[in-house]
Amino acid sequence: MRGFSDELDKTSLDGEPVGELSALQYDGSRLLAVSDTSVLWSLTRPSRSLVTKPVAYQPIRDEKGEPIDAEAIAVDRDGSRLITSEVEPSVRRYDRAGHVLSSLPVPDRFRVEPTGEADPNGSFEGLTLLPGDRSLVATMELPLSGDGLDANGNGLNRFIRWDRRGNGEFAVAQQYAFTVDAGLAISDVQAISPTKLLVLERGWKKGYGNTIRLYVADLAGAQDVSDVASLRDTPVRQVHRTLLADIGQCPSGGATAKQPQPNPLLDNIEGMVFTGRHLPGGRRELLMVSDDNQSATQITRLYSLAVRV
Repeated sequence: MRGFSDELDKTSLDGEPVGELSALQYDGSRLLAVSDTSVLWSLTRPSRSLVTKPVAYQPIRDEKGEPIDAEAIAVDRDGSRLITSEVEPSVRRYDRAGHVLSSLPVPDRFRVEPTGEADPNGSFEGLTLLPGDRSLVATMELPLSGDGLDANGNGLNRFIRWDRRGNGEFAVAQQYAFTVDAGLAISDVQAISPTKLLVLERGWKKGYGNTIRLYVADLAGAQDVSDVASLRDTPVRQVHRTLLADIGQCPSGGATAKQPQPNPLLDNIEGMVFTGRHLPGGRRELLMVSDDNQSATQITRLYSLAVRV
């Protein structure tokens, strides 16, 4: 852990509160932050001390002009923004002005119940473009109802990958199986290489607080499970994962918490992005942000980590 900042906590711009941030992504010199309130924030690039300021915000709406439950973002090579909503779920493409350009195809079983098998509050929580921008991966926050938990109570989640076709549009390509620690859910994902991803797992228990873990996921050798009806009932070659860090084991660094936490540094961390900075020792800088749920007992906190991936 390199440091943290609570500079954004309970701030606002032109009366719009900065909060409920669930995803981060860079777009040139700006840091974009997606809010659960269906707002896309543009922030100044954080300084070395993690000071950042909101400079603009933009409503995120669907084709009918209605708010969405925005959760994740990726910036495509043409500057358009790919943003997930977990209530359908969907991945929509927006131009820089916030207009919907198109939507990506989503397999029927990924639709929320009762139409499909997804939990209404547990679908496309993470989204990332793989290097080269030819493939896009979304991660499910929770398992599909047909997949459920394994014998140890671990979640049997799915990743879905789209590949870019000759017309530049994305088409569904493959699905992968990924085990999530019992009691946790996937909050975000970021590409490390064409086959490796950084996965953020998060959980919360009343009276205890948050558990936040980072895993490296390796797609190489993982089976396409698109035609597998139940991950619980069918043995498959899952995505291999390796624990990179348990954030609760980091030094608190003088952080304070407004509710019980095993480490006062922790809060409801939901989003992350690589900054592009390479640090000594072969490490890369990773920014993370917590979602305060607009609660007086939670904090919008920005974190900087040095990770070797």
